[in-house]
Amino acid sequence: MKQQLAALKLALMVVIALSTTTVGHAYAQSGVYLCIDQNGKKEYKNTGETRGCKKIDLPDITTFSAPPKMPAAGPSRKSTATPSDFPKVDGTVQKERDNDRKQILQNELKTEQLKLENLQKEYKNGQPDRLGNERNYAKYQERVKGLEEAIHRSQRNMEALNREIGNMK
Repeated sequence: MKQQLAALKLALMVVIALSTTTVGHAYAQSGVYLCIDQNGKKEYKNTGETRGCKKIDLPDITTFSAPPKMPAAGPSRKSTATPSDFPKVDGTVQKERDNDRKQILQNELKTEQLKLENLQKEYKNGQPDRLGNERNYAKYQERVKGLEEAIHRSQRNMEALNREIGNMK
């Protein structure tokens, strides 16, 4: 287990050394030292100035160049035709589906509006009534903050629902 941990630490140090270089791989090749303190704790360092450090011989680092970039696909992309066996929906069926969807969104919007109204009534412009279990002012502030977040979330939900309804044909 300790050997696996040591190997893992060594691999981690090599990765760190590779990721922090700014001058190619020269920094990682400068040397890695295994230092053991008085308690037997092992540490990997890039300098061996402290007592109990031994330089570790590491294999050379293998590097690969990035693959060549492919040209970006421009507007000249051809759209694929719909297969002939692809199921088609009748226009009236699609209109019914769209109307159902719109009705669902409008119902959700009404529900969200009622929720927002109730939250704003409870919030009372930042001065909600204290509840019996809020003798501690921090609990009161926490509830006020929760109400503010709920109001903002409800407003964002309403904006999203209005956007969805507006995007419908």
